[in-house]
Amino acid sequence: MKVEMLSTLTLHLPPLNYTQSPTSQNLTPHHHHLLHTFTSPFELKQLHAHLIKTNTPLSTLPPTRIAFACSLTPTFSYAQKLFQHLDITAWNSCLKAFAEGDEPIDAMLLFHQLHCFNVIPDSFTLSFVLKACTRLLDFHTGRVLHGYVEKLGFRSNLFLMNMILNLYALCGEIRDARLMFDKMPQRDVVTWNIMMTVLVKRGDIEEAYDLFSGMPDRSVRSWTLMISGFGQCGKPKEAVRVFLEMEEAGVRANEVTVVAVLAACADLGDLDLGRRVHEYSSQSGFGRNVWICNTLIEMYVKCGCLEDACRVFDGMEERTVVSWSAMISGLAMHGQAEEALRLFSNMIQIGMEPNYVTFVGLLHACSHMGFVDKGREFFARMTADYGIVPKIEHYGCMVDLLSRAGLLQEAHEFIMNMPIKPNGVVWGALLGGCKVHRNIELAEEATKHLSELDPLNDGYYIVLSNIYAEAQRWEDVSRVRKLMRDRGVKKTPGWSSITVDGVLHEFIAGDEAHPQAEEIDQMWEKLLERMRMKGYVPNTSVVLLDMEEDQKEKSLNRHSEKLALVFGLIKTKPGTPIRIMKNLRVCEDCHAALKLVSEIADREIVVRDRNRFHCFKNGSCSCRDYW
Repeated sequence: MKVEMLSTLTLHLPPLNYTQSPTSQNLTPHHHHLLHTFTSPFELKQLHAHLIKTNTPLSTLPPTRIAFACSLTPTFSYAQKLFQHLDITAWNSCLKAFAEGDEPIDAMLLFHQLHCFNVIPDSFTLSFVLKACTRLLDFHTGRVLHGYVEKLGFRSNLFLMNMILNLYALCGEIRDARLMFDKMPQRDVVTWNIMMTVLVKRGDIEEAYDLFSGMPDRSVRSWTLMISGFGQCGKPKEAVRVFLEMEEAGVRANEVTVVAVLAACADLGDLDLGRRVHEYSSQSGFGRNVWICNTLIEMYVKCGCLEDACRVFDGMEERTVVSWSAMISGLAMHGQAEEALRLFSNMIQIGMEPNYVTFVGLLHACSHMGFVDKGREFFARMTADYGIVPKIEHYGCMVDLLSRAGLLQEAHEFIMNMPIKPNGVVWGALLGGCKVHRNIELAEEATKHLSELDPLNDGYYIVLSNIYAEAQRWEDVSRVRKLMRDRGVKKTPGWSSITVDGVLHEFIAGDEAHPQAEEIDQMWEKLLERMRMKGYVPNTSVVLLDMEEDQKEKSLNRHSEKLALVFGLIKTKPGTPIRIMKNLRVCEDCHAALKLVSEIADREIVVRDRNRFHCFKNGSCSCRDYW
């Protein structure tokens, strides 16, 4: 940074408010106006000469305007030598403007000038230059400024120390940040929040929570950091737990907190808490917050309440592309493909430009209902009409669309011609189609790629094993399971959850340890009798183990979604919808059973599995048996 190489700058500054003083009465009207509007060294020198001629004190010149005119120019030394009243305060005004302007590096250049002319900085000087460093993520200059802070005795200035800590954190210098945090003689809630923020961003959620637990005082930001942090790390239960603790501590949630809790409720399927937070949001005046409304749509969609999601969407005064895309995706997940496409048409009619997420939702809608031609059309239009380059998600949707429809060879060719490398999701979509349509050859090829891309994902091995089992190729089944053991891959147990009266209940496949297991068994037997009267025959082909038929039927009866369903029937009032969350895909037998139970018990049964929603009502499913 060589000051002598800087060219003269002309700064456009607003005129200062000015009341005429006796010392300026000797000035001509031109010079009087120039006194409070000059912006360049040339104009300053004109004024300087006139002041000398008229014997007017130099203190008449506004110090801040002198500083702006001479900073970052070769006339800097002229200003320092001739205008003794030009102290650090005037230069700080320049630093502040530069730090907050379009070129924050100018603040650092000016600070270098000040240093060269031995101008002693104060705490404000350092704060403005640190702000510029933060905007530029200039860690090295930040360390130099840290040295100034220590040298000039500002170590007790918590504002400056927090700025340096924040700079280190934003620059990714975690070791320096943690070392500084541990050595700080005093800390406030901002200090703790800065350190927790960087840990959460790095995914070190447990270390962040340790800090949180040790905080002497917590702000709403502290609580929100942990709630959103747990949610982002895939731990929505912990996020909800922290929120409930926050409520007990009497801390009121702000809009950011509400978004974080609603996102956790969406992941958990916790409709009761989600509705309570929605009510709190409305009472707190957050109803028009678009960000909250968008999250509410997602929460209601993922909790299986499509009607509530539609009500939120319809009630929004302002909608963004995120709002439209969330609603389109929600309709797709619930098997309402025609409605999703209609909503997209409305979106285009009002002039809302779709984004890549919008087309992911549209392709999902087409995939879930088998609209192959429509899917092809949307895939082409996203680039031709909107200039959106397809991402891996769009390719995955197209492979899923073609594979579900039985166009496996076309799906395979589509993968081989992709301009980007296919990932596990893409090959997994082909594998899923191979299971539905019993294509062993392509299933083996897909699994070969998957074993390289995602070798520890048990789902792919299980699907291939199931394909072999359906073909009664038991030796191949044994080979796949041996491969899993050799690679240390463990099968993920199936589980389902249901929330009753605000309490989450989880069931594992084959679970006999539940306190009400006996009552659940008795209720299921009664249902089974009525189901058989309606023609139900257990589909034992989905039990892909070499065992007797009665053992297969017993295994079917202990599937987790059936246990959760019966528990819900026992614990809820007649007519109450039952909402079940499942971590794996619903099997064919459970799908047939739940359709019948919805008719027998006259209940709406909503099941969210790994891929989509199934809404069972009056003996039919929203997926129309296409899943």
